[in-house]
Amino acid sequence: MRNAVVVDSVRTGLAKSFRGGFNQTRADDMTAHIVDALLERNPQVDPSIVEDIYLGCGNPEGPQGHNIARNVAVLSKLPIEAGGVTVNRYCSSGLQTVAMAATQVQSGFADCIIGGGVESISTVQGNTNTHMFVNEKLAETSPGIYHAMGTTAEKVAKTYNVSRESQDEYSLSSQKRTAKAQDQGLFDDEIIPMNTKMLLKNKETGAEKEIDEVVDRDNCNRPETTLEGLASLNPVFDPENGSVTAGNSSQLSDGASVTLVMSEDKAKELGLNPLAYFRGFTVVGCQPDEMGIGPVFAIPKLLKSAGLNQDDIDLWELNEAFASQVVYIRDKLGLPMEKLNVNGGSIAIGHPFGMTGSRQVGHISRELRRREGKYGIVTMCVGGGMGAAGLFESIPEK
Repeated sequence: MRNAVVVDSVRTGLAKSFRGGFNQTRADDMTAHIVDALLERNPQVDPSIVEDIYLGCGNPEGPQGHNIARNVAVLSKLPIEAGGVTVNRYCSSGLQTVAMAATQVQSGFADCIIGGGVESISTVQGNTNTHMFVNEKLAETSPGIYHAMGTTAEKVAKTYNVSRESQDEYSLSSQKRTAKAQDQGLFDDEIIPMNTKMLLKNKETGAEKEIDEVVDRDNCNRPETTLEGLASLNPVFDPENGSVTAGNSSQLSDGASVTLVMSEDKAKELGLNPLAYFRGFTVVGCQPDEMGIGPVFAIPKLLKSAGLNQDDIDLWELNEAFASQVVYIRDKLGLPMEKLNVNGGSIAIGHPFGMTGSRQVGHISRELRRREGKYGIVTMCVGGGMGAAGLFESIPEK
């Protein structure tokens, strides 16, 4: 089997949904923008060798509906021969597409594929088609599959005794780590600036106006966060007895990420210096009403298939859907904080559902190289009751 490598991975900055710089930007436009940027910064890669785009999207309808991956391919500077397929595994969609691209390359059926993901919550949420949305039989036998993600986070907190204090403490750590990483410029190489039109709305008068905006960084971080401030927030999903708040949950945000996957032989032929090898991917189902614990099952399965132990892993990128599930997974598996989400995660950075996995791949690949580590795992819980995990091995810079 051939080696598949991550050559490069780029993304937009993440903007707050509804209130941020992408609140009028189509998902296909933002993704085509970064596909073109990916090609421009890798001039050795002739666009004609890109055979396909696999694009994840957690809610693929409306302006991010159709087959958005194919639409992006046609909008971009790729030739018409480049295909496109849209994939939905909710919050792991971006990791899923990178894994699909890599396994296609490993099999020998392709040399170069772009994986990635996108989510425009601003333009879709609240405008979705709910006609015949619920299967009554499924709702009766497994109602958790239709639960709001925050409701499942509350279930995890209550079932596994994850305290409000531990959730807030973890969330504060995420905010502080992200702020430090931003100050140090650790996300700069990932982010492609994009000029946009943003709609501003006056909360008091309702007056609206359109302004020019540049999204060139992640705009969700709250560096001024304190434990006292977090403790003052009311629970959202269970106001009387809950612990999940806006402060210890991932932030709704808009953004896109794409990752260039290639055979190692092709990368060498083109004189490229890839970031990492793809070494494996796995997914495991769990009870839908506690979907947040999915990585507890996916991580051991991945390690076993790769012949590795937890101690072999230098960095962990565990998606911060909610602090309750991160704290539980961390403590259950014994993941060390000095290796876990070292530059923060979705609580501070933002979480456009379909793109986060690809963003995590790009970030862990760079951070492994910066720290001269070897192995990194990207993992997340998945709506509907699943856990996903991908393994990457760093390639030292030449």
